[in-house]
Amino acid sequence: MPLNIIFMGTPDFSVPVLDGIAAAGHRVIAVYSQPPRPAGRGMAEVKSPVHRRAEALGIEVRTPVNFKNDADREAFAALQADAAVVVAYGLLLPQAVLDATRLGCFNVHASKLPRWRGAAPIQRAIMAGDTVTAVNIMGMEQGLDTGPVCLGRDVAIPPGMTAGELHDELSQLGAKLMVEALAEIEAGKIDCVPQSSDGATYAVKIGKGETRIDFSRPANEVINHIRGLSPYPGAWFEISIGNKPERIRVLVAVETNGSAEPGTLIDDRLTIACGSGAIRVERLQRAGKQPMAAADFLRGTRLPKGTRLGC
Repeated sequence: MPLNIIFMGTPDFSVPVLDGIAAAGHRVIAVYSQPPRPAGRGMAEVKSPVHRRAEALGIEVRTPVNFKNDADREAFAALQADAAVVVAYGLLLPQAVLDATRLGCFNVHASKLPRWRGAAPIQRAIMAGDTVTAVNIMGMEQGLDTGPVCLGRDVAIPPGMTAGELHDELSQLGAKLMVEALAEIEAGKIDCVPQSSDGATYAVKIGKGETRIDFSRPANEVINHIRGLSPYPGAWFEISIGNKPERIRVLVAVETNGSAEPGTLIDDRLTIACGSGAIRVERLQRAGKQPMAAADFLRGTRLPKGTRLGC
């Protein structure tokens, strides 16, 4: 028998899970998402990707600022759902909400728990140089991603993979695993195992202050930093173009040989010296422009060997 599901999510990562649940025949009786936010040059209010997708599917969307209001908690409970599915919703749920469905609340988390609990597990895993991550379906409790793991699948992080590429792979896998988990929940066969606290790490939200590239670090760490922030928010360096400073976001780079003062171009191909070794930029984005190959950028911008980047 299909379950009556409340879906709670906000960004693109959540959309395949919503689609997967609906396609599996479950009844999504309401969708909760973050409220529309001002965005773009005109700062018009923009609905979240989940909000837009739910409307396209003809599902009611609710956007409470939080669940501190008793009326919002009561409205959630009044839906009398069998379960809630939570995927990057962006709000902490109080115990009253966690207890308001018949079977509980279940979360898709994109890490190999207990490693990288928290807001930015995909970026943090790559930035740390991890070679394996996972998707876990977790029973929710009030601790930050501390709930029991009900289903999981490891995923390799190959060299060169960016956070954007890993994001898409984990999102699709998360949808598949959540559908599998709901089938087990429906059949009363789900087995959720408590997490160990050993090895727990926390994936704090990416701060603006850590997006600037630090070329004093070893080249492999610089590469991981770039991969983990590509394509968004983007790791960047500053350079003077036409006597004006400009930020250049690095989307793809490779490690190579070479040595010089960190942050110095060691050839005319955007090869940049690091604390040890060097990186070569292959794809980048200028402010307000579309992404482009580094070779195309260099055709219009001369950066000779010895140029010192703003560090």
